[in-house]
Amino acid sequence: MNTVASEPLRQGKKKIRGKKGKVTQILEYAAVYGLLALAGTIPRAGLYVISSVLGSLFYLLVPKRRTIAMANLKSAFAGEKSDTELRRIARRSFTSFFLTFFEIRKLQHLFKASNALRDLKKVAADDLDMIFQKAKKVHDEAGGCIFVTPHIGNWELLPQVSAVIGIPLVVVVRPLDNLYLEKLIYKDRSASGQVIIPKKNAFFALQKTLQQGKSIGMLPDQATMRGINVDFFGRTATTTPVPAFLSTLYKRPIVVVACCRNADFSRFEGVVLDPIWPQDYTSEKEEIYRITTEMNNKMESVIRKYPEQYLWMHNRWKRYKNKKEMLA
Repeated sequence: MNTVASEPLRQGKKKIRGKKGKVTQILEYAAVYGLLALAGTIPRAGLYVISSVLGSLFYLLVPKRRTIAMANLKSAFAGEKSDTELRRIARRSFTSFFLTFFEIRKLQHLFKASNALRDLKKVAADDLDMIFQKAKKVHDEAGGCIFVTPHIGNWELLPQVSAVIGIPLVVVVRPLDNLYLEKLIYKDRSASGQVIIPKKNAFFALQKTLQQGKSIGMLPDQATMRGINVDFFGRTATTTPVPAFLSTLYKRPIVVVACCRNADFSRFEGVVLDPIWPQDYTSEKEEIYRITTEMNNKMESVIRKYPEQYLWMHNRWKRYKNKKEMLA
């Protein structure tokens, strides 16, 4: 399972890795490995404190990401929130980013135990398994579906929960530009039973996944050159049409899901929205736009509920020179 995914992953990254020298990669690996090792030894409350400190430092010392985050927030919540509120949301979103990876290392033992669902409830603000059983029901009835989540809350936990409740899932990932970090992170992902495929040239593998009755996991909320222009928070954003194209091609639903934290970041809350089903159409292009727009709207509704946990530092509304509309 993992052997099949690992070879194309290596092939798809050769050019990307040339951007970083071996020494830089090793230093990054050592720093991340040390932080993750520390995460496994201290209480979750302590992880929040560490994440808050790191998030604040990142916010203060990396002006490029701070500027992007504030610009995105001001545009998304124009006239709704004050600058003071937006700065607080931005800082907390940086904290959430660091906390996501610490939580995975801290909680990874839960997903390896035979009583994983029972133990998972100890860190859930609600019956997390009951909420995600809704996703399991859609998967079973549809014979596989397309799960999508924005970069919000702890998106890394979703495939782990999927494995626990019995949804066979193939996860699309973007290869990292650090070979050592990739091995560290993907080793834990693979140990949970996830099938990982690289984002580049993934379409054939995704088709095969749906044909086999499995489901797909994707994070489609990042800017992409190979996208279509669809509204997101009132602004045109390039969005991948792959989920919608697969949905229309194989008559499978798209389900927006998320694993977010409660107000004080102490426990998890599950989100599973109603599925987006493909409809009969006369224009495939219009149907793909309709589905993609509805997908973005549903993701936006989740982000509006948990704005402090979204990855605002990403340049979601990036403009590309000489970009051609994929479905033109």
